[in-house]
Amino acid sequence: MTGSPPDPRLDPSFTALPYRDLAEIALGRAGELGVTHADFRFERVRYQDLSVRDGVLQSASDTEDLGFAVRVIHRGAWGFASGVVLTPEEARRVAEQAVAVAEVASAMTSTPVQIAPEPAYDDVTWVSSYVTNPLDVPVADKAAVLIDWTERLRTGAAVDHASAFLQQVQENKFYADLSGTRTTQQRIRMMPGFEAMGAGADTFDSMSSIAPPVGRGWEYLTDGSYDWDTEIEQVPELLAEKLKAPSVEAGTYDLVIHPSNLWLTIHESIGHATELDRALGYEANYAGTSFATYDKLGTLQYGSPVMNVTGDRTVEHGLATIGYDDEGVGTQSWDIVKDGVLVGYQLDRAMGHMKPELAALDSGQGRSNGCAYADSPGHIPIQRMANVSLQPAPDGPSTEELIGRVERGLYVVGDKSWSIDMQRFNFQFTGQRFYRITDGELSGQVRDVAYQATTTDFWGSMEAVGGPQTWELGGAFNCGKAQPGQVAAVSHGCPTSLFRGVRILNTTEEAGH
Repeated sequence: MTGSPPDPRLDPSFTALPYRDLAEIALGRAGELGVTHADFRFERVRYQDLSVRDGVLQSASDTEDLGFAVRVIHRGAWGFASGVVLTPEEARRVAEQAVAVAEVASAMTSTPVQIAPEPAYDDVTWVSSYVTNPLDVPVADKAAVLIDWTERLRTGAAVDHASAFLQQVQENKFYADLSGTRTTQQRIRMMPGFEAMGAGADTFDSMSSIAPPVGRGWEYLTDGSYDWDTEIEQVPELLAEKLKAPSVEAGTYDLVIHPSNLWLTIHESIGHATELDRALGYEANYAGTSFATYDKLGTLQYGSPVMNVTGDRTVEHGLATIGYDDEGVGTQSWDIVKDGVLVGYQLDRAMGHMKPELAALDSGQGRSNGCAYADSPGHIPIQRMANVSLQPAPDGPSTEELIGRVERGLYVVGDKSWSIDMQRFNFQFTGQRFYRITDGELSGQVRDVAYQATTTDFWGSMEAVGGPQTWELGGAFNCGKAQPGQVAAVSHGCPTSLFRGVRILNTTEEAGH
């Protein structure tokens, strides 16, 4: 299988690997054995992590995950197998093993597996949006940046210790199936960060960067798109203020929540809750199912009328952004919550076939919306989260204007700890820093704060969302799901938003109960 000339943007050390020949052999053997569907996925994922503490490099590691997998539908059941030896004999053996697994599974499969149709994509290439691959930058240069960060943080009188880290990933995938789709893709992502730690008269605490992880390259640290220097200058003083801040008085407050905190609440209470496998009760072992069950589609008042949430695997620099998913589906954007009402889910091809009526809601669904992903060639693709984002109001207010609407409340910046129940309904979240709002003005930090609510009460209390100028794309590298466990990176965009009458806990008082 020769294919078209390699895209010059693709890493030549990847395109030199024999994935096309292995795909032809594996798919050919699966076809000979009479399968109704077969796909082949070849991956090389490179990871590099650096960590620094108090001006000293603590660790620098490089790892690589390389291999291929064959997945089939045979006798109405899924079969899957994978291998790491890149030979024709192994490709044939893995295909045969996948078929054998399906034969065993067929006896336990009560409903035959079928998948939603998808157009064939003939030898297409997709590369994520970045300028400089961070893995091409010398380790010494990257370590020097992190060392400099910690040394500058430690000049603050309140800072006793400082740490910094940088996680980098280059993910290459080749996908092929019996329908004729061939996709070759490459994406880069980075997660830099730092933390300053200090002790006050009666407490120990820390202050971390609120910079989000991104689907970008090394330029994220150098091109001014994020103001690292100003944040490093401000964090020691912010930590000093936090260490001296009074403990919050528990009660009911209005909240103005910055995107650096709200993205995590979106992830836990909307992103996971609207994964269709959870809503159908299939994903019950790892972190539970969902209160947003399928019978509520089109009727559940998820939040207030200003709430509009999309699933999106196409947004530039999103951590879950890709051209084609791990089932060969072209990625899309669609509505999940519209005017406060649940109108869509995240799904893969098998669920798209089961629930074709999703198309009737005009939410861009009815086929898979491109949410299949495996974090390793040794893992089977499962339904994973898109970039799930709360949309701003086109002419919406600024953060300052939202704060100005509050007589007694809190302004929340940065994420920290969280807790949510197995159905994604009862939750509480803390943050990096909380500022009192008094008569529309910020009046200093308070600490020991957590906000607590149910999902529908919380989003129902959202009175206003900020304008596009307040919208930011946050996210995480470490979203876990499935058994055996898989980890995925995902982004969540949102504007600064105003919530009325939210319950606030004093975490120090609660810890004594």
